[in-house]
Amino acid sequence: MSPRLTAQFWVQAYLARLRLADIPAFVVAHGDDTAGAVLVKLATLDGQAQAFTRGFDLISGARRWEVLAEGAEAEVDAAVTRQRGYDPDLWVIEVEDRHGRHLLDEPGLSE
Repeated sequence: MSPRLTAQFWVQAYLARLRLADIPAFVVAHGDDTAGAVLVKLATLDGQAQAFTRGFDLISGARRWEVLAEGAEAEVDAAVTRQRGYDPDLWVIEVEDRHGRHLLDEPGLSE
């Protein structure tokens, strides 16, 4: 079992990875530094968006990114707001990329 990274460390590493790929990203909500969950919103700058949260594969137990909401950006924003209402320790990262890149499927971020 590998040690778990703090939420703040993971967020900083994710933002650095995005910067290296020239993908703009912003911390919209600063959650709990140690154990806060992370939600990533991807805005494609055409009025559409997706929101991703961490989930577990029920069969393997592996962690993976799952789509929480997708569609019109206003609807995705409403879903993000609801999640923040349920979990005030939640981090929200907004990624802006016309090509839909979020890097969550890359090694080190996907697990």
